[in-house]
This record gives sequence, C-alpha cells and structure tokens, in this order.
Amino acid sequence: MPTSNRKRAASRERPDAEPRATFAQLLPHLFADVPRMIGIIVVSIVAAAFSLAQPAIVSVLITRVQSGEALSWLLWSLVAVVVVGAVLQGYQHFLLQLTGESIVLNTRRLLIAKLLRLPVAEFDARRTGDLVSRVGSDTTLLRAVLTQGLIEAVGGTLTFVGAVVAMIIIDPVLFAVTMSVVVFAGVAVALLGPRIRRASAAAQERVGDLTSAVERAVTAVRTVRATGSTEREEALVDAEAVGAYRRGVDVARVSALVVPVSGFALQAALIAVLGVGGMRVAAGLLDIAGLVAFVMFLFMLVMPLALFFGAVTAVNTALGALGRIQEIIDLPAEDAHDREEAPLVRLRGPANVEDEPDAPALAFDDVSFRYPNHVVRARVAHERAVARLDRAQRASGRGRRGEVDALYELDAARTDDPSPLVLDGVEFEVPRGSRIALVGPSGAGKSTSLALIERFYDVTSGAIRLGGVDVRSIERDELRRQIGYVQQDAPVLAGTLRDNLQLGRNDADDDECAAVLREVNLGGVLDRTREGLDAQIGEGGVRLSGGERQRLAIARTLLAAPPILLLDESTSSLDGANERAMRDAIDRVSDGRSLVVIAHRLSTVVDSDEIVVLDRGRVIGRGRHEALVETTPLYRDLAKHQLLVPGG
Repeated sequence: MPTSNRKRAASRERPDAEPRATFAQLLPHLFADVPRMIGIIVVSIVAAAFSLAQPAIVSVLITRVQSGEALSWLLWSLVAVVVVGAVLQGYQHFLLQLTGESIVLNTRRLLIAKLLRLPVAEFDARRTGDLVSRVGSDTTLLRAVLTQGLIEAVGGTLTFVGAVVAMIIIDPVLFAVTMSVVVFAGVAVALLGPRIRRASAAAQERVGDLTSAVERAVTAVRTVRATGSTEREEALVDAEAVGAYRRGVDVARVSALVVPVSGFALQAALIAVLGVGGMRVAAGLLDIAGLVAFVMFLFMLVMPLALFFGAVTAVNTALGALGRIQEIIDLPAEDAHDREEAPLVRLRGPANVEDEPDAPALAFDDVSFRYPNHVVRARVAHERAVARLDRAQRASGRGRRGEVDALYELDAARTDDPSPLVLDGVEFEVPRGSRIALVGPSGAGKSTSLALIERFYDVTSGAIRLGGVDVRSIERDELRRQIGYVQQDAPVLAGTLRDNLQLGRNDADDDECAAVLREVNLGGVLDRTREGLDAQIGEGGVRLSGGERQRLAIARTLLAAPPILLLDESTSSLDGANERAMRDAIDRVSDGRSLVVIAHRLSTVVDSDEIVVLDRGRVIGRGRHEALVETTPLYRDLAKHQLLVPGG
C-alpha cells in the first residue's frame, strides 16, 4: 500500500487522532491569488520605506534646530512622508481584508467540492454538524493569518532590517543592548507556538461537537417538544457549549502570554536604551539627535516584532483549523479508487452492455458485505457519547454543568476485529423488465443491498453485476444514471417543487413536472398556492406531510424514468387510496423497466415476479408468494401477521 494510502487509512482507523497541518500546507491557501499577494507585499515594502524615512528626517531637523538653520522644506517633507505612509497603510489594510475573504472563499470551495464527493462511509462515520463547522468556522480562521499580521510581518521585514542597519550605524553599543532583550522575547514566543496550535485544534474540535449537537436538536425539534425533552436537549447542547468555551479559554490563556512578552520587550528595550543612551550622551559618545533617532528606530524595530509575535499566534491558530480542513481534503474522493484501476466500462444503452445483451438487468453473485471498521467505531463512539451525556445530565442536575462537561468523553470502540457481516453469500437475479421484491425483518440487509447496487459501498466479496458487468467496473455517474433510487426516509431538499423534481432530470419542462406530480396524486399540492411549481416546501419538506414527501421523492424518480428502479419502502407513509394511486403510477412507468422493491407490507409485493426473503444477511427463500407461504416459515409468519394467509 502506498504511503499516502497508509496515512489515510490510519487516520480513519483513529477517529480521535488530532489532525495536524504544516506551514507548507498553509502556503497554497495563502498564495491562491499570487498577483494580489505580490501587490500587498509591494505596498508593504513602500510603506516601510516611508516609515524608515521619518526618523532620518527627524534627526536632521533636530540637528538644524541646534545649529539655527531653516526648517521649512524639512517640515513639509516630514508631513508628506507621514501622510503618504498612512495612506499606504490604509490601502494595505484594505488589500489584506480583501485577500483574506478571497482565501476563505477559495478554501470553502475546495472543501465543499471534496465534501460532496466523499464516500458515503465518511458521512456515516462523521457527524454532519462537525463537517458543517469545518466549512464555516474553521475556514474563517485562515483569514486571521493575513489580517492579524503575517503579510504585514513579511512587509515589516524591510522595516526591521532598515531599523537594524540604522541602529548599528548610530550606536552599536545601544544596538547590542536592544537585541539582548529582543532575542529573549523571540525565544519565549517560539516556545509558545506549539501550545497555541494544540489548543486551537482542540477548540475547533469542540466547536464542531457543539455544531453537531445543535444540528441534532434543531433537526428533531418537533420530536423533542412532543416528548417533553426540551430541558434534556438544552442540557446536552449546553454541555457542548461549555466544552467549547473551556477550550476557547485555553487558547486565550496561551495566546495571552504572547502579549506581555511583546510588551515587555518594548518596555525593557526602551528603558535600557534611555538609560544607557543617556549615559552615552552625557559622556559625549552620542548626540541628542542620534539618541532621538535611535529611539524612533527602536519603535520601528519593535513594531515588526509585535507583528511577528501576532503572526505566530495567528499562524498556529490557523494551522489548528487547517489540520481539520486538510483532514477532509486529504480523504480520497468516492471515485478515487476507481481511477487507480483499469479503464472503466461505459454503458451503451439502458442497463445494457453490447457483449452480454441477454444478461439480467441486475445480479447478486455470492455477495458478502461488512461495514468498514472506522464506520462501526464512529457509530459506537457517538452512541456512547450521547448515552454518557444523558446519564451525566440526569445525575448532576441543572446546576452542575462542569460535571456534565467532565463526563463527556468519546469512548470509541477499540478493536481490530472485523465488523460482522451484514450480507453473507447473497445470490439472486433481476431479469430485464421484471419486478423483484426483497422482504424480511428489520436488519436483514435489504436496504444495504440497494446501497451496494448504487455503490455507496462496495461489496466485501462476490460481485453485483449490471447487464452482466461488475458494477465496480462501471463509472459511478454512468451507473447511477441507469438507476432510480427512492430511499426509505424519502428525503426532499429545501427549495421549490420544481427544484426537487429537476434533481433527477434538469431538462424537464413545467408540463412534464406538473404531469408527474398529478400522476402520483400530488395535484392538490400543486394547486394549493398560486406559486404552483415555484411553491416553497421548507427545510426538509416541512410544509409537506410525510406521505406527500414520499410521493414527491417517487415523482422525482419517475420523471427521470431510468431503466432500473430501486424502491425502498416507497409507500410506507401512504394511506390506502394514495398507495393504490402510487402503485398504478409505478406500474405505468415500470413497463419495460426492472424494479427492485423493498416492502414490509407484503400486500404491495405479492404480485412480484419473484420475492427474495432475507434474514440476518442470508437468502432463506426465493419464489412467488404462494410458493414461499408453503416453503419458507419466516415468510409464512410475516404473511400471517399481515392477514395475507389464514391463521393470522
């Protein structure tokens, strides 16, 4: 296995590992807009030159005052230098803010593009709120690298070098005194850098936990209210907020040490210069003009140092956030493994490959599957964390938040044992134009089978074939264009009716959209408001009933009219009348197409061409309804409980 793959595997197997980033990984983000960055540096250098000119002019002014010479042109020169320097600094600040926003935008685009292409396993292993926080708060911290001193520190290098040269020329002894203090401060800040980075990374992790907790509570707010669990959920989210606060305090505590160090450096250097410089003036080794100029150059020496100290804090804070961002960016995209393999097959027609035109539309060939260990561990960790928080909240009461927070620890399952098989040696075929039903108790592996067809996961062993070709050798986009998939929870997206329908076919016109809505008995929703297809359905389809959401999801699939339909409990939320209308619509669109249907209500699948009975990941029966009642006890029991055979 290549080194990069081993590292990625290691990071997935250790979900609690601290994500790390290096300064080298930060540079591409900072220099995404090279021309503008060069412009900022040029402006910084010119502004530094104007700043360095000020002490030199002041020194000449003092000397001329002592000698009684005219000052008019020197005064105007000083005013001009000060004004131009201030204008340049303001323009530099604007460019820094503009570039900072550009960096955040570019990083967010990069992160969003990767997030939407991650394998489904990564979403199963990670909390949604934590992923959202990486796009939001983590990327924002990259702006601080620019706006809190890094580029200014780079531009300030000229000021620093110029001040050093000038101070050496004016008085080497005073310069040696100054540098002894500066070196001490620099060493102290360098030692604080790693602590700031660790504290920042921990703080961002807790912000991610907080976002996840809020997302969990808000998403289920109706259930929370209905079950009287508002105070419980408030306590759980509050515990996360306290944890984020404490990690934020840790960052503030460590970074606050940088401020007195830089303040001490300035004050100690100034006191030393005034003391030693005063003695040297009294001894005739330095004149007043030289001492004043030296003090001004001292401030110009210390100002870039202060910027540098601020940059150290900003960079280490950004690296903590960048570690979390880079962790996602470094993950392989869903199709990354495919690109490493042999060239993929492109299908010539609907569920068809020219070499095997007589092959079934779909076939499971001795398929076994187990979820990746990091997914299982993440699920266990999350369940234990929620349970532990719940126990802590009940034990400690509303007045002891600290105890609740202290008890919140991710207790991830640590085992090298492989996760159990979810499917074990599954075999069945879906002939072209046929309807196959998968039935069985919860946890039998029915929904997992459909997820494997869609290649949300790949099989552990065996093969799933589409048109006689292993689906692992078909381009994922090409594969999914052949398949319409209606999930069990029938998700719909915030937006309009048209937005949701055109997800499956973005070239569908309004007449086609309206027709498919009426076909699934959603004409009432279409006519409910004057907006028609432009009617907003709310976050997660909250303005629709459960049955309407399910019918809208089915309408979206029917509009795309793919050659293969996968329906996972597609009528579970429908009443009898709507279920019959839905079955009629599916019957009409399924003509010449292949269907795989999952149903707990056997009455919806008794007329299937074949019913496959699954139990604990194994096929325990195959055939038509009448035959299975006679040969498969589990199916007979299910039929009896649903009053489909006598004795129920």
